[in-house]
Parts: sequence; structure tokens; C-alpha cells
Amino acid sequence: MKVKLGESGQIKLPSKVRQALRLKSGDALEIHVIDGHILMRPVRDPDQAWFWTPEWQAKERQADEDFKAGRFKSFTNVEDLIADLRARRRSRQ
Repeated sequence: MKVKLGESGQIKLPSKVRQALRLKSGDALEIHVIDGHILMRPVRDPDQAWFWTPEWQAKERQADEDFKAGRFKSFTNVEDLIADLRARRRSRQ
């Protein structure tokens, strides 16, 4: 992918990059120059570091796929959700 440097030094990250890294407007990026190359990486809140682990990101991708495929349930209230969870637990025992 190629991007152009704007007049004020700004660049636009391609949507595929933003989506892959789950970046949104206002997110902070850390920038380093290493051996003539630019390295950019998201700055994440240390309290949320677990979210960005490869294992958790794999689960996020699976959840996204399940949602797109319609593999989910919706509930109109908490009581129905709890009843469904309890029924699932009983069926596994």
C-alpha cells in the first residue's frame, strides 16, 4: 500500500489498516524512525493490554464472524438471557 504525505505532513491510513488494527479517529500512535524506516504502532491503555493479545484478538475475529453469520441470540431483557444461560448449563450436565 502507498499513501501520500499531505501539505501539513499528515497521512491517511488506508481503511484496511485501520480495520485490521481497530483504529478509530483520535487514537494515539507511537512513531519511531529505525534505520531510515518509519515504525508506527497504536498506543494502548496498559489496563486494556489483555485485549490486544493474539489470543484475545483471535476470539474477537471469531465473534465478528459468528455475528456476520447470524450465530447469536438477542434478548429483550436480562431475565430471558439468564434463563437461556441456565438452560444451556443444564443441557451440558
